[in-house]
Amino acid sequence: MLNKEKILEIAKTEGQVETMKIAVFFSVSRQYASHLIKILVSEGKLLKIGSTRKSFYVLPEYAENHQEIFPVCYKKIYKNSSLEEHKVFDEIERKSPLLKKLFENVKSIFTYAFSEMFNNAIEHSRSRFISVEVSIRDEILSFSVNDSGIGVFKSIMNKKHLNSELEAIQELLKGKVTTMPKSHSGEGIFFTSRVADNFILDSYGYELIFNNTLPDIFVQKVKKMKKGTKVRFSIKTTSSRHLSEIFREYANIDGSNNYGFDKTEIQVKLYTLGGIHISRSQARRILSGLEKFKIVLFDYNKVEVVGQAFADEIYRVFHNKHPEIKLENINMNEGVKFMVERAITEAEKGR
Repeated sequence: MLNKEKILEIAKTEGQVETMKIAVFFSVSRQYASHLIKILVSEGKLLKIGSTRKSFYVLPEYAENHQEIFPVCYKKIYKNSSLEEHKVFDEIERKSPLLKKLFENVKSIFTYAFSEMFNNAIEHSRSRFISVEVSIRDEILSFSVNDSGIGVFKSIMNKKHLNSELEAIQELLKGKVTTMPKSHSGEGIFFTSRVADNFILDSYGYELIFNNTLPDIFVQKVKKMKKGTKVRFSIKTTSSRHLSEIFREYANIDGSNNYGFDKTEIQVKLYTLGGIHISRSQARRILSGLEKFKIVLFDYNKVEVVGQAFADEIYRVFHNKHPEIKLENINMNEGVKFMVERAITEAEKGR
């Protein structure tokens, strides 16, 4: 007579157990064999490998010594109803034991990044279904979160009453941007994009790409339009990056006990897309919302020229209004540096 003890004996001698083979060998129904095996799985005495009719079951100690049996890729589509990101993460980790063998710094980054991006899809996308994919291949850990909802850029554009997806991207890059201010700080995408090696937001014809191995940020229009939002994240499993170091770079700048999100970076080149002249109006677009920060770093990489009015708006008008905010600048060519220093000098004369 088939019972749980006999199934465990077979697993111990054979290594792998399949429901149909057990049912045939003991002349019982497949449903009965499956029922006993499910109980053993729930008790933690067996592990299920695979998610189709080709799935099989092994003892935990067998799994520990045969890591090759585990799939390198986890895929699943979730119905967006009463989802909780930590439960989904636990399920992924249970079915992808290779994740448990990651170095602690990489595992912490993956836990944070996946949880933030999946939670965004749950609460912001308005999508009925959310699909996820997690894989480890060639020492690269990657995941994607894919929905068919409103779209991250369109959502910000509508809630902030902006004129285009490009303006929404510019706003998003500052950080502290959320369409649900009562329940979200708006930090998730900002920090996730900075802990990755590569991070891509793909939504309704636009891709926002962070390549932190260069490092650089790109915005491009794509022909194949993605309805909703697809997040793609990757990092080397041997990465030396630490989540705590990224947080320290942008938070608790003054050393107080308030570990707030204090610093942001502005990629000025992204305000020149489409041949738009760097003018006072563009400076005002850049400055919108920056009063929330203690330090603002302006990166002028690949910016050939800025106008006098642009520099005046930032370094005189804005800084006089918010003298407590520290303005920093990097990657300025001689022409940009001249305009910026001239505006700073004029501002100091007026104080």
